[in-house]
Amino acid sequence: MALPKNVLIREVGPRDGLQNESVWLDTMEKRTWIHLLEEAHLPYIEVTSFVHPKWVPALKDAKELAQSFNKKEDITYAALIPNEKGLAHFFEANLEVGAMFISSSETHNKKNMNRSIQETLPVIKQMTADLKAEGRQTRAYISTVFGCPYEKQVPMDQVLRLTEQLLSFGIDEISLGDTIGEAHPLQVERRLDLLLERFPADKIALHFHDTKGMGLANIYTALKAGITIFDASSGGLGGCPYAPGSSGNVATEDVVHMLHKLGIETNVDLPCLIKAAEWIEAKVDRTLPSHCLRAFQSHTT
Repeated sequence: MALPKNVLIREVGPRDGLQNESVWLDTMEKRTWIHLLEEAHLPYIEVTSFVHPKWVPALKDAKELAQSFNKKEDITYAALIPNEKGLAHFFEANLEVGAMFISSSETHNKKNMNRSIQETLPVIKQMTADLKAEGRQTRAYISTVFGCPYEKQVPMDQVLRLTEQLLSFGIDEISLGDTIGEAHPLQVERRLDLLLERFPADKIALHFHDTKGMGLANIYTALKAGITIFDASSGGLGGCPYAPGSSGNVATEDVVHMLHKLGIETNVDLPCLIKAAEWIEAKVDRTLPSHCLRAFQSHTT
């Protein structure tokens, strides 16, 4: 059984982590958290979403935030772009990666995007062309790949069709989301077998939630299949506002700890990651699910 020698971590905490929080962090506080994540040498940080404040109040300062901090040359900065208006704000902020979103579940897509899957695809195609014309990298999230709160199990054929269509638009990377944390290792193995028959592994990232404690086991299964790109959120913060039962993402520090124990290089500084998780836990004023954070705190008290 061969494991990859290197893995890329996509830090999504400042966007995916905060979008479901009722506690407000002001722009300076978000900047401080992003700085702590930069100090951990994360290669990629998704800093915000240019969504309408009505839908995600926690990110209402997206434009101000994205324009306010000094970007480091060795870090890629991304943001989620829901529509053409968000794309304009993205270009004003001069970020490098534009991430777009679609669900493999029709019901979830309508609740999250207020439009059908077929109505969403042309919007993504046009935004991808616009991003490419400006020399930007592109990413697309496919949500509810392993289970939907409304439709339960999404047919794999639907996931394959969407992946093929998005890649045909020129999307650089597809992130497959376990939105409600329903995935388990056998399901991950079977779905990846089908995906990797048709698409290269370096085009596929995985985005696991740890709702039922399966996040790290699913990542290990994906590693064995040859996947080398994983989304994670500092402290395990996160959840989808339009997916009942969705809880936090896998904690970045837990993922990095496991990878390092497996002898897989990430170039990420684990003690600095834990420091960032401790900081955001204090700000949201609740106990976060990060195992590494709990272990660190037990050793220092």
